[in-house]
Amino acid sequence: MGEPQQVKFPQEVIDEYAALGVDLQALFSAGHLGTRMGVQITEASAERVVGTMPVEGNTQPYGLLHGGASAVLAETLGSVGSMLHGGVNKIAVGVDLNCTHHRGVRSGLVTGVATPVHQGRSTATYEIVITDEAGKRVCTARLTCLLRDVRPGDAEKAAG
Repeated sequence: MGEPQQVKFPQEVIDEYAALGVDLQALFSAGHLGTRMGVQITEASAERVVGTMPVEGNTQPYGLLHGGASAVLAETLGSVGSMLHGGVNKIAVGVDLNCTHHRGVRSGLVTGVATPVHQGRSTATYEIVITDEAGKRVCTARLTCLLRDVRPGDAEKAAG
């Protein structure tokens, strides 16, 4: 699955979180599930989050990319965008995810790109388009996250 890549964050985001002593790489990752599935976030801002995931190891019995794997990639990317939109005083919690699967993929790497549909005070909604290596759309997803206020210890729980 390769070495984890460094996520490209806007400098103002790096500075904002660094002032709080928060490790952005740990906070904005797919966690243990994403690590197991090979999810790698390569670009992250509130306006665009990009990540990849290998098909190998994430297939269903017919050898096709599992729809649940696409959902994991989509929710990861949309959640990262929502967290960045909410800023350091908010935690993003997914409340609705829907995925439409357009075509099967048997090998290679899929890439997801999350862009905002709505960025409000209490919710954020992202569209996530997942494509294969030929640029063909594999899945279209939409994620809505609730943005709730940070409680004491939330950052440590997320990073630890």
